[in-house]
Amino acid sequence: MHALIEGAILGLTLAFLFGFGPAFFALIQTALHRGFWQGILLAFGIFLNDLMIVVLSLLGSVHLIKGSENYKLLGIIGGSILIIFGIVTFMRKPVINNNREPEADNNHPAIYIGKGFLLNLANPFVWLFWLAVTASATATYKADTYSLVVFFSMALAIIFSTDMLKVFMASRFKKLLTTSFLFLINKIAGAGLVAFGVFLIIRSVLNL
Repeated sequence: MHALIEGAILGLTLAFLFGFGPAFFALIQTALHRGFWQGILLAFGIFLNDLMIVVLSLLGSVHLIKGSENYKLLGIIGGSILIIFGIVTFMRKPVINNNREPEADNNHPAIYIGKGFLLNLANPFVWLFWLAVTASATATYKADTYSLVVFFSMALAIIFSTDMLKVFMASRFKKLLTTSFLFLINKIAGAGLVAFGVFLIIRSVLNL
């Protein structure tokens, strides 16, 4: 149950943290100019890349701590990175850029899936974030494979669901996407990420 709840919290946090970057505007533009299902395909490509990064990060973490009891250190490092991300997000001023180039006139599903995958792949902050989360989760759940699967499955499901929701609502609520609104979202996401990082550090240190 803890893994399920914590995975949901992480998913919502990540949805806000990276939710208003290049991928977000790509989702909006695709939904507006190419249609709902094309936007969903783009979101699916983003999801596939998240899944790939999580699997690679987990394999790397397992190899790193194999034969070691250094879970506490991994938890502290991962939590600290999340806190830094939170502070940066809290202080960041969003910039709305609607001057995007039009999509290529090709409606093949692979085009949109591939674009979503590459958009996420090219964002180094996504990689760093998942590496930090994986280190913290591995420190928290140790060899409990079931809890790790539940944790990351819930997080990824929430992220994909929110991306689909963005596609659905993009054309109806685009006027709400003002700089002040996105700035407020950054404040909320940053504070939540700092709190999540502190919680992971405390949990690792106290071995809760």
